[in-house]
Amino acid sequence: MAKGNAKIPGKKTSQANVDAFLEKMRLTPVNKKPGQRGRLFFAMDATASREPTWDMAARIQGEMFQETTALGGLEIQLAYYRGFGEFKVSRWTTDEKALLRQMTSVFCLAGETQIGKVLAHAVNENKKQQINALVFIGDCFEEDIDHAGKIAGELGLMGVPAFMFHEGGDPIAAFAFKQVAKLTNGAYCQFDSNSAQVLKDLLSAVAVYAAGGRPALEDMARNRGGEVLKLAHQVITKGR
Repeated sequence: MAKGNAKIPGKKTSQANVDAFLEKMRLTPVNKKPGQRGRLFFAMDATASREPTWDMAARIQGEMFQETTALGGLEIQLAYYRGFGEFKVSRWTTDEKALLRQMTSVFCLAGETQIGKVLAHAVNENKKQQINALVFIGDCFEEDIDHAGKIAGELGLMGVPAFMFHEGGDPIAAFAFKQVAKLTNGAYCQFDSNSAQVLKDLLSAVAVYAAGGRPALEDMARNRGGEVLKLAHQVITKGR
């Protein structure tokens, strides 16, 4: 539910936090056949507590898929929850512009979290066709952790890693998100209102990973250089 700005800390995302996230992502195998387009399920918390940073996050989230064009792009499904039990899911699409329009048209509305629904939907979609990664962005957790953990475990057995992006510093959310990441063999990363560039780099790295796996992530780090995915380049280099 809405809690104003209480969950947006002043400190920036730590280097150790970013490095740990990228190292875990680098070591996570991609369950994708050669020549197959990557599939990414992207879910967002659109409850009122996220409103202060929503516009920034929506823009960054839309830009993350631009990095995957050379890899044949991604097939993406967008989901969000808000209000009184409202849970919306888009069709799977390869149209980045359409996805960006969908993201930027969503507005926040007070309500409780529905992460269990997000995970359950991912399980059902994966039964139809393999999902290569799940990305979730949210700031709090107000559900039964054991119930969510059971569903996350199912995703883990299916080979669907969940990359959990935690906005703010709520300790209950941190615990829950880390559990989901662990059970799915995914990764957890915390960010705040000062972390726009870090969030963009990490989301782009996940998109590239989902589209082309570890080799694509390594190629991106080598070819781009500079500030873009500099952190990913450092982690890959250290991991060798």
